[in-house]
Amino acid sequence: MSIPVSVIITCYNSEHFIRKTLEKIINQTMQNFEIICIDDCSSDATYTLVCDYAKNDQRIKAIRNQKNMGAAKSRNIGFEQSCG
Repeated sequence: MSIPVSVIITCYNSEHFIRKTLEKIINQTMQNFEIICIDDCSSDATYTLVCDYAKNDQRIKAIRNQKNMGAAKSRNIGFEQSCG
C-alpha cells in the first residue's frame, strides 16, 4: 500500500501542544497517511509523548536529533524519511 501523504512535524519543547496536534491529525477522515515527528532535542517530555503515540499507531514515526539542528534541518530529515 502506498502512502499518498506525509505529515512532517518538527518539535521542540512542545509537550503542552503535541498531544492535541497529533490527535487532530490522527482523527482526520482520510486515514492513509504517515506522521513523522522530529524532536529537536527538547528538554521536556515531547519526545516521550510522541514515542507513546508511535507505539500505538504504526503510522507515526518518532525521530530525535542527536543535537539541536533547528526547524529547517529537522524538516529535511523528515523529508528524507518520508514515503508520501
